[in-house]
Amino acid sequence: MALTPKHPGRVTRRALDLLREVVDYGFGNSSGPDMVGRFENAFAERMRVRNAIAVCNGTATMHCCLAAAGVKPGDEVIVPPLTAGATAFCVLHQGAVPVFADVDAETFNIDPDSIRRCITPLTKAIIPVGLYGLSADMDPIMEIAAEHNLSVIEDNAECFLGMYKGRIAGTTGHMASFSLQSSKHITCGDGGVVTTDDDDLAMGIRRFACFGYRFRGTDGMNVMRKEDRGHPTSLRHDFLGWNYRLSDLQAAVALEQTERMDELIAKRIRIAEMYLEAIDGCPWLTVQKTPDDCINSYWTFVCRFDADQVGCSWDEFRDQFQATGGDFFYGAWQLTYNEPIFQDRRFLGGAFPVDSDVYTGDHRTWEPGLCPVAEKLQPQLMQFKTNYMDPAVAQQQADVLRNTIDHFMNRM
Repeated sequence: MALTPKHPGRVTRRALDLLREVVDYGFGNSSGPDMVGRFENAFAERMRVRNAIAVCNGTATMHCCLAAAGVKPGDEVIVPPLTAGATAFCVLHQGAVPVFADVDAETFNIDPDSIRRCITPLTKAIIPVGLYGLSADMDPIMEIAAEHNLSVIEDNAECFLGMYKGRIAGTTGHMASFSLQSSKHITCGDGGVVTTDDDDLAMGIRRFACFGYRFRGTDGMNVMRKEDRGHPTSLRHDFLGWNYRLSDLQAAVALEQTERMDELIAKRIRIAEMYLEAIDGCPWLTVQKTPDDCINSYWTFVCRFDADQVGCSWDEFRDQFQATGGDFFYGAWQLTYNEPIFQDRRFLGGAFPVDSDVYTGDHRTWEPGLCPVAEKLQPQLMQFKTNYMDPAVAQQQADVLRNTIDHFMNRM
């Protein structure tokens, strides 16, 4: 039975042509249409960076970056708590300890002053997040990193083509991670890509994502050349890597999406403008602040809801929004350190690395008050969808939001 497309127009027939190119060729181990390489080259060109490395998802991306940066078990990596859990989980995957810095009350992004307070002799890296489509404040973060010889990995899963002070978000740090999961600005169902201008880091990322193969080249490779592995004396692996490769089928769709990246992101920005007009004049819905020198690419449109000022609960507002034709909208993720994995210390083999001899630091518990701004902010946030392909549907949702605001305004 044929299914009705849920998001018609999000992926075009160009993707089918590219997929057919892969399928018609067949699947070879070290030959084919080089779809991964073509995607990587297109992505690097659009992001204006030297290297793009495709991997299987947007968590593996950051794990590869941490490995390439030399982060080892027992090290500390500074992350925000207000984001998807993957930002902290990848640190645990590397046997390191996530240290949570607080966020800014207006931009909702990691606070550079809080980062500075979190640094210890064990700190090796910082992962700022471009939350909801808005780049973190990268210049002071890079200054802190330079002072302490730290690697900076931008988690840009939600921030494709955001701009920071005239630079594309993801081009200020040493490395940047992008997710191709289905909700993101561009997608191939699931996948990820890392960007960097550092050729040595790029090779470290590629090798870690491909079993630690002893590559001699770069673009698009996910196996060694047969000339390098085809003799009985061939040595393939000189350090431990993972199998984080992206398939040619996924790369074909990712290439089509990269070719349309500007178009897809422009649609989200236009939808955000509809929401901005809808909430205009509402004193108890405060939008995420976008500084004048930044461009927000609006993975989602986020507001801070002041329940005390309006006199209704978060749930009552969402119920009214849906009752009058609004789509389901999300609240923010629970703060990562409040999730059971942290509160119950369900890490590698138990509580490793936090409760082990390999870790000599002090970040072993996560109590209320650790990040007070994030703790106050998290239950107030409302995330409205921006991934509508039909602008008429998006405008209808913005109108529902305005009508919901008016409903509660009239009750006050």
